[in-house]
Amino acid sequence: MKNEGVQAIIGPQTSAEADFPVHLGQKSQIPILCFSVTSPSLSSSHTPYFIRATPNDSAQARPIAALAKAYNWREAVAIYEDTEYGASFIPYLRDALQEVGSQILFRCVLSPMASEKLITKELNRLMAMQTRVFIVHMMSSLASRLFLQVQQLGMMSKEYVWIITDGISNHLNSMDPTVKSSMQGVIGVKAYIQESKHLAKFTARWEQQYKEEYSNEKEIPDLNVFGLRAYDATWALALAIEKSGTEAANFRQPIPGKLAGNMTDLSTLRISISGPKLLRAILESRFRGLTGQIRFINGELLGSKFQIVNIVKEGVRDVGFWSPESGLLRGWKIRQKEKDLRRLIWPGGSAVAPKGWVVNPNGKEKLRIGVPFTHGKFVTVEEDPISGAQRVTGFSVDVFAEVVKVLPYNLPYELVPFGDGHGKTF
Repeated sequence: MKNEGVQAIIGPQTSAEADFPVHLGQKSQIPILCFSVTSPSLSSSHTPYFIRATPNDSAQARPIAALAKAYNWREAVAIYEDTEYGASFIPYLRDALQEVGSQILFRCVLSPMASEKLITKELNRLMAMQTRVFIVHMMSSLASRLFLQVQQLGMMSKEYVWIITDGISNHLNSMDPTVKSSMQGVIGVKAYIQESKHLAKFTARWEQQYKEEYSNEKEIPDLNVFGLRAYDATWALALAIEKSGTEAANFRQPIPGKLAGNMTDLSTLRISISGPKLLRAILESRFRGLTGQIRFINGELLGSKFQIVNIVKEGVRDVGFWSPESGLLRGWKIRQKEKDLRRLIWPGGSAVAPKGWVVNPNGKEKLRIGVPFTHGKFVTVEEDPISGAQRVTGFSVDVFAEVVKVLPYNLPYELVPFGDGHGKTF
């Protein structure tokens, strides 16, 4: 900013990196367009020269809550990284869950530099709880290490629910195959990008250019949503510069401060005269980009539709969508607008939706139910003539088994015959 006289900045890439340059942009009246900074802690209401060219993380709290409501999950555990990016999303998630009658029962906070030993320790604590619904919000690098430990501990099995947010879902295609293999059954929420001719043509050009520049590469990497949003942000800035006529940089010197001779002093930063005009032009952007309609409301990109994905052996499946107007849907077409999702594959390969919690987390103890040794219409206790094992059958037993199936939790039990069949008990 001091030496080059930049008029605007596109970036930085992460929420953790954004705070300082956004502060500098505000001081110098230089617009900062961020295409991957999603943390709600950064807001244009406090720093008007910060423009979020990507949806705010808070928007994905409602589709996650819709999943909890659809499957009647009353409690969940939030697992997030110990950064502003991780922590700032949780209040919105808490409020969204409360609106549908659910709640965050426990919060597990992990440092981005957490060791495998510490991750394992925290997961063991979670495994001892009754709740089996886990919502993970962190950068993909930490998530990769987390899910490898999850699988190793046997927590990617039946009765478990794992939901990942947009920051992880958008990087699934670039994750190591071993990591994706450990995430089979996970549900992901990600911003919806509608297919279009414009996007298809751009993708074709990208693939052709990549082949020409990297002819020795066998595979062409996928363009993730952040690459597309970076392209749209660049277009928004270019159109705004053309519209506002601010091609030439124009600055004025600040009023000298006490440390004006110190080149690291922020008081020496020049102030952009054309900055306010360029900012207005960016905020008035209206065009069709690669990711959809580009329009800013209160300094943030308009967009609130989400896609629900399911990680399976074959890769990542689209299982539905969410919008504020319609909630969860199988698809956008009229004939697909059922108020549910396509069939999901849950952890452990199960096709049955988990109930969300278990009575006995360690799975070692069962509810022991005494059954009189009898031969009636409703309950019969028989002894195998060869093994001597006792088997309990009958109408009442069948009814009890069906009731257990519809309980909102897992109930391990064991039927224990007692007595001698002639009224005597021991």
